[in-house]
Amino acid sequence: MAVKRIGVIGSGQLGRMMALAATHLDTEFVFFDEASESPCSNLGKSIQPSSDNALKAFIESVDVVTYESENTDATLVDDINQQVPVYPSSISLLKSQHRLTEKSFFQSIGIQTADFRKVESLADLTSAVEELGLPIILKTTREGYDGKGQAMIKEASDVEAAWQTLQGTELIAEAFVHFSRELSVIAARNVKGDVEIYPLAENDHSAGILRVSRVPVKALSEQKLTQARQYITTLLNELNHVGVLTLELFDTDSGLIANEMAPRVHNSGHWSIEGAYCSQFENHIRAICDMPLGSTSARQEYAAMINIIGKHGNQESVLKQENSFYHAYGKSERLNRKIGHINIVASNEAEIERTIKQYSAFVSECGE
Repeated sequence: MAVKRIGVIGSGQLGRMMALAATHLDTEFVFFDEASESPCSNLGKSIQPSSDNALKAFIESVDVVTYESENTDATLVDDINQQVPVYPSSISLLKSQHRLTEKSFFQSIGIQTADFRKVESLADLTSAVEELGLPIILKTTREGYDGKGQAMIKEASDVEAAWQTLQGTELIAEAFVHFSRELSVIAARNVKGDVEIYPLAENDHSAGILRVSRVPVKALSEQKLTQARQYITTLLNELNHVGVLTLELFDTDSGLIANEMAPRVHNSGHWSIEGAYCSQFENHIRAICDMPLGSTSARQEYAAMINIIGKHGNQESVLKQENSFYHAYGKSERLNRKIGHINIVASNEAEIERTIKQYSAFVSECGE
């Protein structure tokens, strides 16, 4: 098999982990990003988009292209795709880049979401409050992540402040979902249409930032597990998606409610590097290179991931533990910045929880 040259739009930690995961598959990586120093700097060639003939040079140096952010320019993806294949396609990008489009699409294919309204004026917001009731969440329709670009409206007196904070762009008002926990389901689909689904993860957030993911999800009914697997399979096939796709879910008394999707490898799937037979990163590369997908089954009964946020912390305390794995992203310390993660594997829940407790400083380490 000839060396596969893979282009990545972006050069952050997701691109880094894709490259690291695919080294043994006889691959080479080229990163298309303006950053001169990045987590991917030592893992392949970098081309800065502002340099002379950058796009032409990028296209000519690769066999297939992918990206690491749903904020990637869909027009750029279409332009590249005219000469070399780009996976996932711009269809997945466009559906995920706009919250109104995304939720309307979900509902059109039978995936349940919170009720929502489009908001372009204070009058629209006032109407949304009347129709949806309180509390509601006001969000920008584009961009926004880790809790950014949104405001909670708990009382009528909060409406004006929320509008003043977020006005100036198209918004969406979402009815508040009463849920017990947040889950995610991650799956890979290759060019042939084969699908492999990872065990669901339960995700703990604080200040809008993911702190800990645990696998498997405790006390999840077969009905809800089937629902999650149906949702992600339907999405993959409807989008003709090639690569990894993630769907975030709310667990409620009446079933699973979809929050949003990400057409890429995902923070809540980092556990799979040591926790699964084939990680989400390797399976993404296998999928876009038209290779057979690897097993998504867990290697041990339990796994967890802890984000390292803001400060690197005591690395040695992790390296001393045989069930723990420290992953640094080559990033400098900065308030609320994801600069690495710790994976944990164990044969029982007690060991997982005991180890997570040992790393409590990492869980709260965000400079707050």
